[in-house]
Amino acid sequence: MMNIKKALKNSRLMKSLTGLSPEKFKELLSYFEVILQEENSKRIRNNKDRKRKAGGGQKSTLHNAEAKLFYILFYVKVYPTFDVAGFIYDVHKAQTNRWMHQLLPILEKALGRRVVLPERKIENIEAFMKLFPEVKDLFIDGTERRVERSSDSKKQRLDYSGKKKAHTRKNIVVNDEKRKILILTPTVKGSMHDKKIYDKYGLGDTIPKEVTQWVDTGFQGIAKDYDVDVQMPKKNTKKKKLTFEEKENNKTIAGIRIISEHAIGGIKRMRSVSDVYRNRRGNTDDKLMLVSAGIWNLFIA
Repeated sequence: MMNIKKALKNSRLMKSLTGLSPEKFKELLSYFEVILQEENSKRIRNNKDRKRKAGGGQKSTLHNAEAKLFYILFYVKVYPTFDVAGFIYDVHKAQTNRWMHQLLPILEKALGRRVVLPERKIENIEAFMKLFPEVKDLFIDGTERRVERSSDSKKQRLDYSGKKKAHTRKNIVVNDEKRKILILTPTVKGSMHDKKIYDKYGLGDTIPKEVTQWVDTGFQGIAKDYDVDVQMPKKNTKKKKLTFEEKENNKTIAGIRIISEHAIGGIKRMRSVSDVYRNRRGNTDDKLMLVSAGIWNLFIA
């Protein structure tokens, strides 16, 4: 069984187990506890067939909000199999599975109430300016994570990423110069190209021209398709070799765009979005990615 009190006294250990420092954990706990109480009250009101008084029966292993928050953060950060989690908490693996599905939406709501979750889609330029009035530069890149190969050949083709030479799921990550994730597009199949995701979720139509977009060559064509300010390295082709000046400019752009890699690396501190994804129920994949981005934003806040 986890000794949470001991972990809270060790900042390095807390970051390894939950992705947050003890101070950030306690800050998030205040939001998590309120939402947990709201959800419990709602469940009690809706359960009209209850035969036992609320709070009766066997006491849960996760006996309070602190233990529940620690478990779900531990799951997202360490990503143990349910067998391993069951062994650590001395319960059946099915119980740890239920805990994950019950607590992940509550964690998402807590991060949302703390206002650290990224936006999923922005409707127009006016909405963008209202949300991010001080942003002058955006760093945009796609990120993929491996999934188990499906036995269905059609699903295999949809998941297969030619870039990674593997079966993946993908998101576009948009962050600012401070590495904060501002926008995270919904999860799509790995076969979809970065530019198509950019088009599908209207990023070109919602980012003002005054905001410079720093992108890689996976976004070829956005300067032609949209009225935007784009900084993108030039490709070296067989017919047209890059000049010395163009190579130096590419190095400069790459040096600035490294911020994007740092932001994505911050999300992937969470093993649930860096290991091979193995959950199969519902849209857990998208929730894990969103929650991981929220945890990173809270970590650097």
